[in-house]
Amino acid sequence: MASNSRSSAVGRVAAAAVPILQCALAAGLAWWVSHDLLRHPEPFFAPISAVVALGVSLGSRVRRSLELLVGVSVGLGVGDLLIALIGSGTWQIMLTVAVAMGAAVALDGGPVIAIQAAGSAVLVAALPPGGNAGTDRMIDALVGGLVGIAVVAVVPTHPVKRARRVAADVLDVLGAALRQTADGLVEQNPTLIRAALDRIRGTQDRIDELRLQIRGGRESSWVSPLFWGGARRRLVRLADTVDPLDNAVRNVRVLVRRALTLVRDDEILDPRLVDVVEQLAGAVEVVRDLLLADPDERPSRDDAAAALRAVARAARPELIAGAGLSTHVVFAQLRSAIVDLLQVCGVSRVAALAILPPTVPNPHVPPAL
Repeated sequence: MASNSRSSAVGRVAAAAVPILQCALAAGLAWWVSHDLLRHPEPFFAPISAVVALGVSLGSRVRRSLELLVGVSVGLGVGDLLIALIGSGTWQIMLTVAVAMGAAVALDGGPVIAIQAAGSAVLVAALPPGGNAGTDRMIDALVGGLVGIAVVAVVPTHPVKRARRVAADVLDVLGAALRQTADGLVEQNPTLIRAALDRIRGTQDRIDELRLQIRGGRESSWVSPLFWGGARRRLVRLADTVDPLDNAVRNVRVLVRRALTLVRDDEILDPRLVDVVEQLAGAVEVVRDLLLADPDERPSRDDAAAALRAVARAARPELIAGAGLSTHVVFAQLRSAIVDLLQVCGVSRVAALAILPPTVPNPHVPPAL
């Protein structure tokens, strides 16, 4: 257990290595610019602004830098004005923070602006005044934000790799949950299906992280010239997979939940439907490999779509003839998940729906003789 914990800790640090390096570089460079080049004696706002602007996680760093500058400017302006009028002390700090945060909220700012405004106002109220301390601090905040953006451009995180790794992790869970559900249906074992349900319910945080990684990747591909090409196009394609992947997870979650009800109610189940669930798990693994593959590697989008088409052809309505409600729901969610995953492979929703066998006979097609 201790070994697994250490491995997890090392893995988390390794995954955050580039953002940590960015923050360290930005803090040192921001201090150097303000202290050595601009000759500000105590430019503590510069490294603080750089670190806050970058953070450890990805996403919206440019916007965060601008919010930081606005927040610091509001806080310094309000703080300098009020402290000059009412002096410094306990109630003066309370009033200054309240007014600074109120001004930030009135500007319709986000939480970063309000917090930075409050922090800047406290510093103005608590630190001894200098000749042009307010101006220097505003310049230091600007330096920190700009240095942070420059570091993202020069030492960027790859805009695609982290996002596709998260998407692959989601598909890992999806495929494993489908296989475990198929095993539970074969064995009529609700414990296995319950475990699959618990597993897939834990994917929402990963979906949220995927969206965050996509936003961070877009920013990196915009700021850094290193990714003004194929990486940006790949990121756009990956971004198009997020919503259908989210929908696939939700549909499989319902499928697993109804499979649990099916077993508990002892519904009669065509074993061929369990085979289709197993086939879908295999197709999910192909989609996962697709997301991890480089542009010249296999499987391609066509390979993954072909695997899903084979599952779609097997999902025929005769598999649920005479079945109960839960079996019908499992079948319907299975087909919905196939459509979602085909969209992950780049197939349009209309084309994906057309691949599925019709659930009711077409009155315009004569019966086979």
